[in-house]
Amino acid sequence: MPTTSHTIALYPDLPLTLSEAGTGRPVLILHGGGGPATVAGLVDHLAQTGHAIAPTHPGWDGTDRPGWFTGIDDLALAYLHYLHDRQLSDVLVIGSSLGGWTAAEMAVRDNAGIITGLVLIDPVGVHVETEPTRDFFALDARGVAEYSWHNSDRFYVDPADIPAGQLALRQGNMATMRVLAGDPYMHDPKLAHRLARVDLPTLLLWGESDRIVTPAYGAAYAAAFGNARLQIIPEAGHLPQIEQPGATFALIDAYMRQTSTATVKAQ
Repeated sequence: MPTTSHTIALYPDLPLTLSEAGTGRPVLILHGGGGPATVAGLVDHLAQTGHAIAPTHPGWDGTDRPGWFTGIDDLALAYLHYLHDRQLSDVLVIGSSLGGWTAAEMAVRDNAGIITGLVLIDPVGVHVETEPTRDFFALDARGVAEYSWHNSDRFYVDPADIPAGQLALRQGNMATMRVLAGDPYMHDPKLAHRLARVDLPTLLLWGESDRIVTPAYGAAYAAAFGNARLQIIPEAGHLPQIEQPGATFALIDAYMRQTSTATVKAQ
């Protein structure tokens, strides 16, 4: 499926880089801290049946981030403004990890009813007292692999083997993530209280082996919504769309068939 990439001026001082492919129902796909590459396969898959829109969060992969842009709420509002400016409707928003947190923040702010579907893949964003989020910033590369993947040996990459330019981008991504989500660490203290107002049929997908945010954390997250269900994906960690793409895509495809403007209004 042909993909086009372009940059728009969302605000006068905020350029936004997006990739788009396919036609049909708009699907906004939000990446996590690992950058756009972590959702590339998902974008390719969804472009076969919908209009896949994949932004690069400002500050990731060398893109510009203005100094005032310092929180996940800034991301959420920016993407809602983008959807509004494009006059899009019946939008499915899918977010992975930090992108899932962003998607949840969008849902609690979507007073116009633009979003009609919500899929969160191992999201961060809430505080669960009994299931603390792993301190990602304190982990070395081996630790990140051990806590993030079901099969860590398959996905571990020695930083010494990463080209200098790519390593610099990764370090820049981490620095941006620290600004947007480092304090308070990986959550919005108010979000869990607000999620009960989100009555969209929401699907949370969770890798069974995720030790960054555990499936028990996912269960608490799902319970905070007004209308959500949790689906566990075996033999997957924090990024099931990479580790178990077939199972992940099948669950999203089924969800897409069940949600539309018509079905949401009928509930």
